[in-house]
Amino acid sequence: MTEFTIIPLDQVDTAWVDDLLDQVFGPERSGRTIYRVRDGLEALPALSFAAIDADGYLVGTIQCWPVALTDPDGLAYPMILVGPVGVAPDHQDQGIGRALMAAVFGAMGVGEKMPLVLLGDPEYYGTRFGFSADQTGGWSLPGPYEQHRLLALARPNSVMPPKGILGPWRLT
Repeated sequence: MTEFTIIPLDQVDTAWVDDLLDQVFGPERSGRTIYRVRDGLEALPALSFAAIDADGYLVGTIQCWPVALTDPDGLAYPMILVGPVGVAPDHQDQGIGRALMAAVFGAMGVGEKMPLVLLGDPEYYGTRFGFSADQTGGWSLPGPYEQHRLLALARPNSVMPPKGILGPWRLT
């Protein structure tokens, strides 16, 4: 079992982050649809973290992004896009991904109302963190994706339209 420490992602060299994400998702990852969802945005520093092992090596990252679901009437509903969550292949199944998600939840605080959304494995994110596709069936992304992998986690009083397209949230 690897010992690791969670630190703010902005304390890590971006080249290390890119290298790790290439290892996990492949060098063509930037062509994926989810990159279009967050096109032109900067990750939220207060909700983005790194896992560093005892030798100072980067073994995991998580980034969060300000996005919005825009309904058919053009109304934008702000959300936080979680991901990518990347753990070095030789360090998976050691609790690093769970610790990174816990860091995001902890940083959001108890009173946070903004829904979280991600594109990921429903079994992993549903069982461990409560994400589901129950409310995302009418949502779309700007490119190809598997609908059952579009997951959301929101408080019961969160307002989320049944239909819309997910994209960057820009205050204009």
